[in-house]
Amino acid sequence: MNKKELEFVALVWEYYRRHGRRSLPWRKTKNPYHILVSEIMLQQTQVERVIPFYNNFLTQFPTWQRLADASLGEVLRAWQGLGYNRRARMLHTCAREVVDKHQGHFPRSYTTALTLPGVGPYTAGAVLAFAYQIAVPVIETNIRSVYLRYFFENAFDVSDRDILVYVTRTLPQQDVRTWYYALMDYGAYIKKTYGNPNAQSRGYVKQSTFRGSDRQIRGAILRALVARGESRPSLHKILSAFDELRVDAQLERLMQEGLVCKHRRTYQLP
Repeated sequence: MNKKELEFVALVWEYYRRHGRRSLPWRKTKNPYHILVSEIMLQQTQVERVIPFYNNFLTQFPTWQRLADASLGEVLRAWQGLGYNRRARMLHTCAREVVDKHQGHFPRSYTTALTLPGVGPYTAGAVLAFAYQIAVPVIETNIRSVYLRYFFENAFDVSDRDILVYVTRTLPQQDVRTWYYALMDYGAYIKKTYGNPNAQSRGYVKQSTFRGSDRQIRGAILRALVARGESRPSLHKILSAFDELRVDAQLERLMQEGLVCKHRRTYQLP
């Protein structure tokens, strides 16, 4: 590493020494299943919101096998309130594949991990790092923020490929788990204090407004079906705040995705 990179590493470690969030529940485990659950839940969701869902979910589904054995309806009910319900379905499918094809063990191979449902490049690398201390270069929103601010302060249209050069050069071969914790914590601090540097990145897309969105309608439909099945007219009545045509369109999408099923005239969770 050159002088600037060494100074960067020292800065990140010093921040973590003083302000690291060591009490987060998923940082107290090396269980790859628990870590995967946290990573899936944390996608596009704030840490504070995730903590109670994470704890409750693992109480109900403490192992790969227990999650694999559950129905999708059970999993969706446990997920309610967290949003982005496709993540619950992918996690459920992933658990079944880990049990059926990998003897209940998350693969130690990055390439193999990428074949699992719902596991992309960051998630695969994160589980390998946090569970097994395998040093895989990864990028997520907070990590990206740190490198953008320090190495690309006045640049725009920065690609993740450009950032990965520095991630790789500064990646330790020992205790990679804590290094990534430190980067994430420092990145969260940067965004809170200085604004979001991710706007400088090539793939940056501002998150759309939730209120009035199709995503809000989808979530409302699933919440309405948690306790029992409902007919279409009944759903229209429950969801009267939304346009009926939009409700019908999202209901059809949820059925196509397997998140809702229909028995005669009643819609219900799988």
